[in-house]
Amino acid sequence: MRALVIYCHPRPESFTAAVRDVVLERLRAAGAEIRFRDLYALGFDPAMGAQEHRDYEDASLNRVPVMQDCEDLLWCDTLIFVYPTWWYGLPAMLKGWLDRAMVPEVAFLMPKAEGETIRPGLTHITRLGVFTTCGASRWLTFLVGAPGKRTLMRGVGLLLAPRARKAFAAHYLMDSSTAESRAAHLRKVAQKVDRLCAAKAPTPVPVDREVQT
Repeated sequence: MRALVIYCHPRPESFTAAVRDVVLERLRAAGAEIRFRDLYALGFDPAMGAQEHRDYEDASLNRVPVMQDCEDLLWCDTLIFVYPTWWYGLPAMLKGWLDRAMVPEVAFLMPKAEGETIRPGLTHITRLGVFTTCGASRWLTFLVGAPGKRTLMRGVGLLLAPRARKAFAAHYLMDSSTAESRAAHLRKVAQKVDRLCAAKAPTPVPVDREVQT
């Protein structure tokens, strides 16, 4: 098991950091190889520049600014996100990572003919975990449409292996949370990661990518 953990929070004392620690602990307990990307600590630039946008569909150039991230995505068979939900969605830092690292011929394959749509490029990834916190309540988050959850669980999820195993956990009402509710959530996260690691993964599907020159 090769797990890529994408972590996004600016403050080291946050509850999200505690969630991160539980995720990493349970992955290690399962014997997983881990690559950990702390986007704030790395100083990741979430903004895509003009030249990067020009090169976006050129598979010989688009990986260059985010080479390590692309290598990590192609290496892992398990992809996990740990982040806070802000304004019902992803923090700008994490959304920018998706914009810049999920490039064509890595995350997805561009259409080859008129009328075609993109095809999944991460079909070697057989497990997806999403762990977040929300200031809003569960019902309000879902009333708005839970765009952050949908982007990762559905949007990214569609790029993975068919029937990839998935896990999701959110602590809602963080602004009025208690020590008890936070402790209960950490136990829930541990259980979700353990189940994700133990679940029988589907067979990865090979992808016919363009040859990089």
